[in-house]
Amino acid sequence: MAPEIPSRARPIRDRLLDAAGSLFYREGIRAVSADKIIAAAGTTKVTFYRYFPTKDDLVAAYLDEQSRRIREAAGLLPEDPCEALTALAAAMGQEACRPGFRGCPFINAAAEYPDPRHPVRAAVDRHRTWFHALVTSLVAALGAAEPEAAADQLLMLRDGAMVHGYVSEPGSVGAGMLQAGRAVLQLHVRPGSTG
Repeated sequence: MAPEIPSRARPIRDRLLDAAGSLFYREGIRAVSADKIIAAAGTTKVTFYRYFPTKDDLVAAYLDEQSRRIREAAGLLPEDPCEALTALAAAMGQEACRPGFRGCPFINAAAEYPDPRHPVRAAVDRHRTWFHALVTSLVAALGAAEPEAAADQLLMLRDGAMVHGYVSEPGSVGAGMLQAGRAVLQLHVRPGSTG
C-alpha cells in the first residue's frame, strides 16, 4: 500500500479544484466565496488568482474536471451497447443513492448560471454534448431507427432521475431508471435489429 500523500504536498491547482468541488457541490456555487475555497485549499489569494483569474474560471474548470472523471469511467463500459447502457443506468442509480447526494453538478450549475452564453454554461454544454453523443452511439449500435431522439429521451430520464434522487427518497432510482430506460428503448429498437 502506497503511503498517503499529505494534502499540502499535492499540486495547488488540484487542491483548489478539490476544495471548490466539495464546497460547490455541498453548498452551491454562488454561495461559496473565493475566500472560503482559498482557506479550504490552504493557499493564498495571489496563488488562487494565478491559477484562476476569476471564480467563473474555477467553476468552469471544476465542471471540466467532473466531466473528465466521467469520461474516464465511461472508457471502462462494456463493449456490448445493451450492457453499456445498463451499466450507465446502474452507475447513475448508485450515485443518486449515495449519502450526501445533491443532484447532478451540471444541472445544479446550469440552474445557477441561466445565461446560455456564460462560460460556466459552456462547460455544462461541453459535457452534455459529449454525453449525448455517447448515448446516441450506444442506441445506434442497438439498431434504433432514430438514435438521437432515443438519446434525448434517455437523457431526459437521466436528468429526472438525478433530480428525483435529490428531492425524494432515492432508494428506487436505479431500478426505476432501468425499467423506464427499457421502455424507451422498446419504442425505438425493433426486436432483432441490434447492430
